[in-house]
Amino acid sequence: METVLHNGRETAYEVVDRDGDGPPICFVHGSGGSHAVWNGQHALADRYPIVTLDLSGHGDSDDVDASPGYTALSAYADDVLAVVDDTDASVLVGNSLGGAIVLQILLEREFDPAATVLTGTGARLGVLEDLLTWLKSDFERAVAFLHGPDRLFHDPDPKLPERSMEQMYDTGQEITNRDFLTSHEFDVRGRLDEIDIPSLAVYGEYDQLTPPWFHEYLADEIDGGELAEIDDAAHLAMVERPAAFNETIDEFLTATLE
Repeated sequence: METVLHNGRETAYEVVDRDGDGPPICFVHGSGGSHAVWNGQHALADRYPIVTLDLSGHGDSDDVDASPGYTALSAYADDVLAVVDDTDASVLVGNSLGGAIVLQILLEREFDPAATVLTGTGARLGVLEDLLTWLKSDFERAVAFLHGPDRLFHDPDPKLPERSMEQMYDTGQEITNRDFLTSHEFDVRGRLDEIDIPSLAVYGEYDQLTPPWFHEYLADEIDGGELAEIDDAAHLAMVERPAAFNETIDEFLTATLE
């Protein structure tokens, strides 16, 4: 892992580059996750340099003193932009909370990527009240709920949920709770028409956390937005169906950036 120092903290990131001649892509993970959630996207490294980061308080990155909501979201956006600046990444891909961070950057920061991919996310990311309660008071129940049928996964290899749960426990209750509270407060439904960056909304066919219509709304409201479905997948489509997800991204970028 490499690191970049910004705002008094170090953000860790990894670059996988197999001499791809496409633009570097920066991938942003979701709540309770880390850069490792994008390991399946390393297969794209012969086409594009792949950049994956750990947001503040996740993985190998320093934490930040930020309250849930706009403050935490802004801090996470700072993490992404510091890594983008260090790696010259020009495409952003965000999953779930990571998608909210990408949208925050598009709407409130001066960085204009060449294209974005928004997956397992939405213009509003309201969280079930029961889940918010469990995240605060019964973390094991919250983790088990998220790994129930058609939430994070549809029909995965059993090793995938195991690794996902281990990652969430590694991140810990405090940070994961902050992430979900930040997602819960996120709402840019009235601002999507301000975005004119080529954007692809990608959803898992069975995703109950951010259903297909969340992505249809993104594609409809963003100028020139596009939509793609990943069959036989749920919220973490890039983990459950990496080959299909990668092909979808590659086709979009090839058509958009040629």
